Amino acid sequence: MRYLLLLLFALPFLGVSLPVLASETAFSPPQTPWISGIVLAIFVAAYAFVLLEEKLHLRKSKPVTVGAGLIWIFVMMAFGHEGRSEEGLTLLRHALLEYAELMLFLLSAMTFVNTMEDRGLFDALRAKLVSKGFSLRSLFWICGGLAFFMSPVADNLTTALVLAAVAMAVGKDNKNFIILSCINIVVAANAGGAFSPFGDITTLMVWQKGVVPFVDFFALFLPSLVSWLIPAAAMSFALPKKRPPEIEEKAKIKKGGFVVAGLFVFTIIMTVSLHQLLHLPPFLGMMTGLGFLKLYGHFIRKHDLKTFTADMTATGGKPFDIFISLRRIEWDTMMFFYGVMLCVGGLGAMGYLHSLSSLLYAGMGDTAAHVLIGFISAVIDNIPVMFAVLNMEANHSLGQWLLVTLTAGIGGSLLSVGSAAGVALMGQAQGTYTFMRHLKWAWAILLGYFAGIGTHLLINAEMF
Repeated sequence: MRYLLLLLFALPFLGVSLPVLASETAFSPPQTPWISGIVLAIFVAAYAFVLLEEKLHLRKSKPVTVGAGLIWIFVMMAFGHEGRSEEGLTLLRHALLEYAELMLFLLSAMTFVNTMEDRGLFDALRAKLVSKGFSLRSLFWICGGLAFFMSPVADNLTTALVLAAVAMAVGKDNKNFIILSCINIVVAANAGGAFSPFGDITTLMVWQKGVVPFVDFFALFLPSLVSWLIPAAAMSFALPKKRPPEIEEKAKIKKGGFVVAGLFVFTIIMTVSLHQLLHLPPFLGMMTGLGFLKLYGHFIRKHDLKTFTADMTATGGKPFDIFISLRRIEWDTMMFFYGVMLCVGGLGAMGYLHSLSSLLYAGMGDTAAHVLIGFISAVIDNIPVMFAVLNMEANHSLGQWLLVTLTAGIGGSLLSVGSAAGVALMGQAQGTYTFMRHLKWAWAILLGYFAGIGTHLLINAEMF
């Protein structure tokens, strides 16, 4: 889940086949109840293993990858039984194409993040904050603010890990400060990712699907800000005002670090421009940017080879190699996305998404359903939740699409296990930041959740 949010990158992926086929043909799912039951049971079993990942120490990609294969075997049996095998294959190929676009996008985005980490940019930021001598309360707000504004461009997971390291380094003798800072960072990173097409996988899915134009995402800036500020303000009153002892820490940015960051910004601008002007899929812009990074990486490596010494090699240092950055991509996450997208695509092929859409939207109404989806995303990863929503063939207003984007993003903050950032910080601050300690402040986060929703309904009323 390390790059799950990859905040800075758009993860264009999700428009699976069902909506496409439904608009072109009178699509109807196979009428084979026993196979439908098996398909649903496989999905539930696979996702149960995902939820138990921390207990079983079984990587989340493994059960969903197996589940995806089994689901589509039974889906094709159902279509074949009715003489509609080609229709089933078309659905499968659409799902695979959407995954391929997502994978290439993430491949580029993750490589940029790994390269910036290799060049010391994140270490330099941490060292700068640690050595400034801020008060604990000031550092609490600085870390939260940086998390909110970094996550739209640097993935909320990386953002959370870097800033939590700052909080733990400065407040290592103050357990309460570390707990509150970790909660604050998780909430801020998730909220910041909600108003940018590049801020979270779910926002990128929505952008890629074409239901929300790029610029319109920024209408969620104020609702996202409110959803972070309210719990942050509540927690800040529980912080001591004292100043921690100053820590001298230095970190050097390696050759090419700032140029790589500039290339990353250029790549994002190019990706958005190509999508807006030429309607090219986002993965093309990101992969072109990766090509530029690989070319520039050649010159960084030549410089490193000239300046490397035997002492540097003895301490574990290595000359820059772009393929090391590529190898460090979180392939468990990539395979998880593959499994989730094909599993959900299989459920859609059997008619489950249409039934769920009718249950949610016809029974509850759009607004209530989207508020509920935020609570669901606190328990179930928001990616399969949003993937299902985007494939329900629902005809929402722009305001409703923005609402579900907002709730899926900030809803994950309600529980520590509701987002990649929360799960990662529980591991990083093991024994200090825990599920129950996060839950203690769930009331404040819930206030922010509803305040953010209310702000959106108020200021963006013309979009509904």
